[in-house]
Amino acid sequence: MFLKQTSRLKDGKEHHYWSLVENRRVDGGRKVVQRHVLYLGEINSSQQAAWRKTIDIFEEGSAQPRTVALFPEERAGEIQDENIVRIRLDQLQLRRPRQWGACWLASVLYEKLQLGRFWQSRLEPSRKGTRWDHVLQTLVTYRLVDPGSEWRLHREWFDKSAMADLLGGDYRLATDDTLYRCLDQVLAHKGALFSHLQERWKDLFAAQFDVLLYDLTSTYFESDPPFAEEDKRRFGYSRDKRFDCVQVVIALVVTPEGFPLGYEVLPGNTLDKLTLRDALQSIEKQYGKARRVWVMDRGIPTEETLAQMRQSDPPVQYLVGTPKGRLSKLECQLAERPWQQVREGIEVKLLPQEGECYVFAQSAARIGKERAMRRRQLKRLWQRLNALRQMKQLSRDSLLMKLGAAREQSPLAWRLVAMRVPKAGEEVNPETFNWRLRKNKLREVRRREGRYLLRTNLTEEDPAKLWQYYIQLTQVEEAFKNLKGDLGLRPIYHQREERVEAHIFVAFLAYCLHATLRRWLRDLAPGLTPRCVLEKFAAVQMIDVHLPTTDGRHVVLPRYTQPEKELQVLLHELKLTLPEQPPPQLTSNGNLADRSV
Repeated sequence: MFLKQTSRLKDGKEHHYWSLVENRRVDGGRKVVQRHVLYLGEINSSQQAAWRKTIDIFEEGSAQPRTVALFPEERAGEIQDENIVRIRLDQLQLRRPRQWGACWLASVLYEKLQLGRFWQSRLEPSRKGTRWDHVLQTLVTYRLVDPGSEWRLHREWFDKSAMADLLGGDYRLATDDTLYRCLDQVLAHKGALFSHLQERWKDLFAAQFDVLLYDLTSTYFESDPPFAEEDKRRFGYSRDKRFDCVQVVIALVVTPEGFPLGYEVLPGNTLDKLTLRDALQSIEKQYGKARRVWVMDRGIPTEETLAQMRQSDPPVQYLVGTPKGRLSKLECQLAERPWQQVREGIEVKLLPQEGECYVFAQSAARIGKERAMRRRQLKRLWQRLNALRQMKQLSRDSLLMKLGAAREQSPLAWRLVAMRVPKAGEEVNPETFNWRLRKNKLREVRRREGRYLLRTNLTEEDPAKLWQYYIQLTQVEEAFKNLKGDLGLRPIYHQREERVEAHIFVAFLAYCLHATLRRWLRDLAPGLTPRCVLEKFAAVQMIDVHLPTTDGRHVVLPRYTQPEKELQVLLHELKLTLPEQPPPQLTSNGNLADRSV
């Protein structure tokens, strides 16, 4: 096992990427092939040295698995032959393989955030002994490790996981009514949870909360309207392109490191520009007044809200993107301003206004990327239009449908083409169907590619810092991507509004574990993703080893499998130690008689 470097020329720079690679002999040992173990990304020299040191330790030969005696040493001695119960090794059985490693890692993250202690004091056991805190931990772990519906958790996932072993419980944790009843109890503690998580991230990572990223998304439902008038499930602008489904809007506040500070569930027809005022009040009520910088995209704040932010005590700082129409109004004034280079490839122009400052920024890398996207789409659209013209016996209605599909595939290029389509009753021919390039529009688009107009009341801040604030908006977009993709937030099948919000709450908790793991991995290698690490740990299974005895009983040894070498390397880097194997169990007549031997 060794570190392998690959180089790539990107944006005029040479980037070096690292991977953990293992050589394996094949074809009877005559050939060697390489197996990619872990992608580490661009790591610095200290990270590289740490990985090499760990590899050296395991290349010298990792310790052999420790063999544990069936009986304690102090009980060993001379025993009469008639008192000895022998094991029938020829009848050894392996039963109930179940996923253990990823569930154990999720439990480690859960305890890092001290969520077990937090929920134990708030979700008291029922009169029948149901541990609601353990039920919630099962729901959150399921959402992180292998997301799906609560019905799937009840029907199959719980039995295929080692959650009962890790929590010391049984199948009562996953009965369908128990899962739903747990959802009914958690929303009351949302505010306390936000404060608790903030303190934990401060302690673990010295996290800062003076810069807040704010954005919105929507998630849809597989349920049929109509609903009650006050229900939040409404038809609205769908970011998932599911305009046929009702939805809710989720407003999320995260830090530049990806730590979520809070969220709100809003009606599905809520306009973006009507959400910011409530978000400001919610954060101030939750965490108190402080100097915070709010970073948002265009379309969220209104002029009235920005004025209130400037006039509040203390003033609320903001950095927000502006609509392109405002750039047209300020273009002449900006043309007179000189460019300032804030870092390699990034230039800005500053235009002070009354109490504000406009920041016109351009990125050489972004210019290249946006121009490549536009050229690729324009080439594809041009080829498609030529192909449509060559089609024989093409009706006007069919042409319009195909043009609609072409517009969907190339939206950036479509506005650069002026097109004449046949009128009703006309045939499709070169005279009735033709197009040309809008050169004036193309020149305007070229001038604005890779350029952004930002607006802020941070008039004394370094322009480089302002640009850094703005590009960190990708963190909130990444949070939405993880919630909807990696953590399976959508679709939602719940029929009751309060359980819809509880479902989103569980997904938020799972994202908190996800964000904690990602921040934990950042110091090891930026190329390691939480999903990659969870999949590596998921390879560790737990199996019940059944050893029949000569007197008709069974000795049951629950054992997790030994991790492969690459997982041992990862455990070493994460400074994690697997727990001791569970104690043996003894069965009598097929029933569990004693948990220890």
